[in-house]
Amino acid sequence: MCGFSGELRFDGATPDVGAVYRMTGRMIARGPDAEGVWSAGPMAMGHRRLSVIDLSSCGDQPMHDAGLGLTLVFNGCIYNYQPLREELQAEGYEFFSTSDTEVVLKAYHAWGDGFVEKLQGMFAFVIYERGTGRTFLGRDRFGIKPLYVVDEPSRLRFASSLPALVAGGDIDTSIDPVSLHHYLTFHSVVPAPRTILNGVRKVPPATTIAIEADGSRTTTEFWRPDFTRDPDRADWSARDWEDATLEALRKAVQWRLVADVPVGVLLSGGLDSSLVVGLLAEAGQRDLNTFSIGFESFGGEEGDEFKYSDVIAERYGTNHHRLRIDTERMLPALGQAVHAMSEPMVSHDAVAFYLLSQEVSQHVKVVQSGQGADEVFAGYHWYPPMQALTDEVGEADRERLVAAAVDRYAQAFFDRPHAEMQRLVGRDYCLEDDVSRALVAQHFAMPGAQSATDMALRLDSQIMLVDDPVKRVDNMTMAWGLEARVPFLDHEVLEIAARIPPELKLAQEGKGVLKEAARRVIPNEVIDRPKGYFPVPALKYLQGPYLDLVRDALHAPEARERGLFQPDAVQHLLDDPNGQLTPLRGNKLWQLALLELWLQTHDVRP
Repeated sequence: MCGFSGELRFDGATPDVGAVYRMTGRMIARGPDAEGVWSAGPMAMGHRRLSVIDLSSCGDQPMHDAGLGLTLVFNGCIYNYQPLREELQAEGYEFFSTSDTEVVLKAYHAWGDGFVEKLQGMFAFVIYERGTGRTFLGRDRFGIKPLYVVDEPSRLRFASSLPALVAGGDIDTSIDPVSLHHYLTFHSVVPAPRTILNGVRKVPPATTIAIEADGSRTTTEFWRPDFTRDPDRADWSARDWEDATLEALRKAVQWRLVADVPVGVLLSGGLDSSLVVGLLAEAGQRDLNTFSIGFESFGGEEGDEFKYSDVIAERYGTNHHRLRIDTERMLPALGQAVHAMSEPMVSHDAVAFYLLSQEVSQHVKVVQSGQGADEVFAGYHWYPPMQALTDEVGEADRERLVAAAVDRYAQAFFDRPHAEMQRLVGRDYCLEDDVSRALVAQHFAMPGAQSATDMALRLDSQIMLVDDPVKRVDNMTMAWGLEARVPFLDHEVLEIAARIPPELKLAQEGKGVLKEAARRVIPNEVIDRPKGYFPVPALKYLQGPYLDLVRDALHAPEARERGLFQPDAVQHLLDDPNGQLTPLRGNKLWQLALLELWLQTHDVRP
């Protein structure tokens, strides 16, 4: 895990190495172990390293191979780097390190642009060919590792975080009205390639971009899961799907043990993280470090779920660490968590992950997490109504099914309707068209998703998951130099899950296939418990210093100058700060305040 940055010039000018240093310096937390900057011709690259594989300086970056004429910056982990290394050695390649970074470099040289299809892992990278002037960049299938770009006629800047690009200076930091619409509709998700800023874009997941020396480019989507029924598995029973799911997950957690440092687990006590612990124990892992977090109860809502995580910790004899956060500690941590966000993220549990990561980083450098299972195995409440719609309309009438599915998804998922948006946002940001609804409609209409449930699962796993829970985990863990690995987001796991008939996934109030598979590994009392999250009650029920923070952010001079929101709409929310919640029970006032807090924290000027 690391952070990288760079600048590629198209106009014959020398790249701004000072800007690369500023961008790299903004990402010290992502890579506390080493720093490097490299420049030649039109390219300059910077890197901050978190040493996980090959702890020696041989694994430092930017990594330059003079013999091959290639230079690379890389963030992530290639879990199958060892078998790939053996394959490359058989083809005559020699290695000067034992790192997965060097495997990426030589795999590109050996197999060309399509080498990414061989990678099992999470990754973002930029490779520069000094001889030809060609640049090749890419991002993993789920977008687990970030890659932001500023693409202008004279130059391309890139970085592992958006604030790093802001720190580099000289970019367009105006607010994109379309992205603002998405943010306020999808509870802070801004789908790639957009970001909240007009001047910054992000490389979509499962995408590579080849940039030739003349500036021409080729963009390739190298992976897309199929959410239709597989005729070769038409005779599979529920047990067959459970077997396939369990086998894929066993491989996924095993792959994610690859490291030259110990690996722990973030244990919430829910099905997903508990299954990760159970599978690791089943594979022979002993003395695992596991970590749970809890908050003070507030407004009658429990703030921890230790009773469930304790069951798993005791069952498997883990070295379990409980972290309980009181209100005094959470308030200052909230500001620090906003500073750690590459993009504004409204989810209440961002601060929970931030504080948990702080604790975990004192014990291990790498953890596995259960993130992603709900989006992959249909664990959310809006999936059953989608299936009921399929049963009602039928799959044959595709156009009618898509239109009805968009209506039902919007009703369950959108934070606010378009009409409310027009009353909320400032005049300069008000859009006539409902661009968020149009995005969902376009995605649902694409081929490769059979039922309305499949449409929703594909959208959630390819868009919502990427720019909410996945980004949240990456940002909050990397704020403390901690590498998080997510076995439920193994592409082979999703390739199985996507083909499972929806009715099997929706059984037992969601994740039915996963629950039945898990019964062979972990206790039923954890599987059948009520669904839970990282509860952070103080951000749902705004009062006291939290409400003061919100009021100050929305009344700040920068906020008034920016004019993102109508003053009367803001005041209406402030008059009843806990009176308006989204369909997913998020606080509408907090959503507005979080965006302004993020912009002000990162000194994004109007």
